[in-house]
Amino acid sequence: MSNRSAVLSKLEALTRELVKFGAVGGAGVVVNFAVFNLVRHLTEVPVVRASIIATVVATGTNYLGYRYFTYRDRDKQRRTRELTLFLLFSAVGLVIENGLLYVATYGFDWNSPLQSNVFKFLGIGLATLFRFWSYRTWVFRTLPAREAIETAESFLADGSQRPRSSSRK
Repeated sequence: MSNRSAVLSKLEALTRELVKFGAVGGAGVVVNFAVFNLVRHLTEVPVVRASIIATVVATGTNYLGYRYFTYRDRDKQRRTRELTLFLLFSAVGLVIENGLLYVATYGFDWNSPLQSNVFKFLGIGLATLFRFWSYRTWVFRTLPAREAIETAESFLADGSQRPRSSSRK
């Protein structure tokens, strides 16, 4: 495998991962907005609390999607560690997402239903960037054996491309 094909292979794998992450995340956004607007319009729960409830519900559905769809081929040996890290990084994402909504609502008094949804959407966008990086880096880690095999295959492929010197004289 040449360096170019190795790069293309990694780019294709990253693209597949991004598409799967986006599909699960998109479903999570739908759940998040549905719960947010239902809680907001059917109860007296304040805006940011309604958003936090929605984020927690979406986080639960997203974990299932990420574990069993996006990252189903990743290390499954340490589920407790995985879930702990997922919840930790999700909590940071929750703070990012709802912190922006909090500032808009209570800092600038932008709390109409449209404004709340716009700032919730922007918060989800920022939190998604953080979540993608943290989930793929720390939570759903690539199996070490797979990395070793890919490195060895790459090394062997590169070695077969080099001209061989003859040991005969």
